[in-house]
Amino acid sequence: MNISSLLNLQCMMFLEMLVGYILCARKIIDVKDKAVVSKMVINVLLPCSIITAFDLETSAEMFEKMKTVLLISMAIQILCVIISHFCYNSCSREKKPIYQYGTVCSNAGLLGNAVIEHIYGSEGLLYGQFYLIPLRIVMWTIGISYFGEKSDLKSTIKKIFTHPCIVAIEIGLIQMIIGFSYPSFLNTTLISLGRCSTPMIMLFLGMVLAQTGFSKLITKDTVIYSIIRLLIIPAMVLLGCKLLQVDPFLTGISVALAAMPAGSTTAILAQQYNGDIEFASNCVVLSTLLSIVILPLWVLLI
Repeated sequence: MNISSLLNLQCMMFLEMLVGYILCARKIIDVKDKAVVSKMVINVLLPCSIITAFDLETSAEMFEKMKTVLLISMAIQILCVIISHFCYNSCSREKKPIYQYGTVCSNAGLLGNAVIEHIYGSEGLLYGQFYLIPLRIVMWTIGISYFGEKSDLKSTIKKIFTHPCIVAIEIGLIQMIIGFSYPSFLNTTLISLGRCSTPMIMLFLGMVLAQTGFSKLITKDTVIYSIIRLLIIPAMVLLGCKLLQVDPFLTGISVALAAMPAGSTTAILAQQYNGDIEFASNCVVLSTLLSIVILPLWVLLI
């Protein structure tokens, strides 16, 4: 992707976010409707996009790359858990779980899918799904524990393997292994719905911004979090990939997904477990807005 295309992508995503913000700010739609948008993206649009990403001719090299991405993601999640364990001990009791969860759980599942598909195409989106497997495991296990919730093993496994995006990976893998092709009308439907995921994700983020507003958005705490999430973590990933001489294509995918802002579930869980909901929301919004500027710089660097 050249510089012009990358800037066009970022401008497009910003404008789509702005539309979501305006719709809520002008009371055209209720800010509470963001829950409906989120459910639609996670349960329908993203799974369709993921399934179509597996519609590629496979090779032994591709399966090797899938394994490499999975191992890189596991290493990244271990790194994030270590950062969460040692770096936030001086924070207040209300903000510490926000910092910790926001560090181990990024928005790679929503925003990351949209960005990777635009930058690296269907093959990049395919590898991105294997990157997300360790992240989703950590967010429902260690991530939940930061809020004082004990995760039951049986229910955790069920959550992971019945997650719509994981189910889509399972379907896609079966399709890829047996070489099955969907009828033309079904394939066209999947592609059409999958293409809706990016604008709907950005509309959702705009609605989140409309709900939180701009007061106390830029503070020392939210800036520190954004630096860790958007700069320090991806820099360490890039350094590790370079030292291990990882394939440049896989390095780019890994760094881009590592540079994603805080996951929207950070604010949702803060509200559920009586955490600092305002701080959590501001971390999500500020890191998302900054990522629009910072992410292109990472892509150009790699």
